[in-house]
This record gives sequence, structure tokens and C-alpha cells, in this order.
Amino acid sequence: MFHHITVLKEEATEGLNIKQDGIYVDCTLGGAGHSSVIASKLGPGGRLIALDQDDWALDNAREKLAAYENQVTLVKTNFRDLEQVLKDLDVPMKDGLPQVDGILYDLGVSSPQFDEGERGFSYNHDAPLDMRMDQDALLTAKEIVNEWPEEEIARILYRYGEEKFSRRIARVIVNQRSQSEIETTGELVELIKEGIPAAARRTGGHPAKRSFQALRIAVNDELGAFEEGLHQAVRCLAPGGRVSVITFHSLEDRICKQIFSSYLEKCTCPPDFPLCVCGGKGTLRLVNRKPLIPSEAELTENSRARSAKLRVAEKL
Repeated sequence: MFHHITVLKEEATEGLNIKQDGIYVDCTLGGAGHSSVIASKLGPGGRLIALDQDDWALDNAREKLAAYENQVTLVKTNFRDLEQVLKDLDVPMKDGLPQVDGILYDLGVSSPQFDEGERGFSYNHDAPLDMRMDQDALLTAKEIVNEWPEEEIARILYRYGEEKFSRRIARVIVNQRSQSEIETTGELVELIKEGIPAAARRTGGHPAKRSFQALRIAVNDELGAFEEGLHQAVRCLAPGGRVSVITFHSLEDRICKQIFSSYLEKCTCPPDFPLCVCGGKGTLRLVNRKPLIPSEAELTENSRARSAKLRVAEKL
């Protein structure tokens, strides 16, 4: 059973300003919550293309979106391949680029991937060290933990998990693997705890949370894929098209904010010029100056939504 509570469902889809005959892309199908809302707003001439790497999510979506099968196309892929997927699906083109009316990213990991345990994402379930969103991918958390150099493990724990005890944890991991291979999430949790001082373990939630986040991001190259995919999304939007992005931690949100900012109008003309002559026209405008966050009612229903932020931009 694929049970997942979709975060900022109405806000993110409303941000797309959906037209009945438009073409929309859900880059992170997941539990199909956002896709269900988008599909329900489309008329016979509308189209939804939904991407995911996870076979479980795709199988679930085939059932959940069965009523809209004539308008929905599901594709197993990473969203870093967005532009090529749209070209392969014969989306209308302009100047060699696909043209769609809206693109959505929900960068949270689906609840079932955490809750079911066997995928190795969760620090609350003992399971093989995996963490692959795409089960056909080669790199696993087990390989990183057992084969990568100590300094590289410390780097990813610090960069992707903002773990201040990253060096101590990496040292404990390397010492243990020199005696025997680290095979399960349960073993890794105990090693992480050993690397964090006792006083620090008593505050700030589960001590393995940051390290598990960092390993998951590294295994799936999540930040690299998002950066590539978001640039492609801007290129593939038709004029007036919108992109909605839900992030769940500061690294993702920073990338989104910086990429959006790079496409905004940047006029360098002196302030007393009556007209812009520098040519610094932008590609995007922000629909909301500040990111939207979940309501108190949504947080009561779903505590995992607490760190979510929604940013929406429109193609000029």
C-alpha cells in the first residue's frame, strides 16, 4: 500500500495556473497527489506528463490516475532528463525547445520509502544499506559507507547533511569497516551515534537524521539532478508558463532561489534613464516574493511538512 500525504498540494497546483488544454509536467510523481489534482483540472485537450524513478510509485500511479489515462503519460526517468523526455514525447517545439505550460517539483522523499524500511532510507528500521530511488541504479549507500575514502564520507555528511560531527562519524565508520563490512541501516545508526558526543545526541531529534539525509542525497545525486532539471524546466516553459518547486531543506531551497534569481530582470541602466537600454531583460518573474509555507492545519495533519517551502515563477 503506497500511503503518502502530499505536502502543499493545493498551493503548488494553484501556482501553476492550470489551463484545461495545457501541457503540464510533474517531475516528482511520488504518491501522485499533485498529479491527481493537475489531471482533474484538465479537459480533453489537456496533457500531463509525470516522471519518477521508482517502480513502486509508477505502479501506484497507474491505478490512482486510471480515470485520466487518456491525458496522462507516465515515464520512468530522472528529472535531469526532462528536456529529452519532452522531445521524445513530441511536445510542441519552438526554436528547438519543447514548450509546456507548467512544471512541478516536490523534492520530498515519499513517505512509503521511509516507512516501509526495506529500501534502507529509514534510520528507524533495520534493513540493507541501499537508499536508491531507482532500483536499477548502481551506486548504493553500502558502497559509499564501505568503499569511499574517509575524507569523502566526511565531506558529504557535512555538505549534504550539515552534520557538524561529520569527521568524527566518518572516522568511526572507517575504523569499523576495517574489521568487518557495514551491511545494514541498524549497524550504521549505532556507528553514527558513537561518532556524536552523548550531550549532542540528547537534542535535535534522531542523531542519524542528518547523516541519512546526506547519504540519500549522495546516492541519488539529488542536488546535481535538481540543478540540471530546473535549468531545463525554465528553458522548456512556454511564455506565461509556470514552475512550482517544493523544497524540504536549505540546500534545495538555496539552489531554487539562486536559479530563479539568475533568470530575473537585471537592468544595469542608471536610475535616471527613462527607458532600459542595457538589454538586461529577464526570463522569469516571481509569482510570490517570499516562499509559501504550510498552514498550521496542514502541520497538524502532517508533521513532515514542517520544513517545506514553495517557490513559484512564471516565464516572461
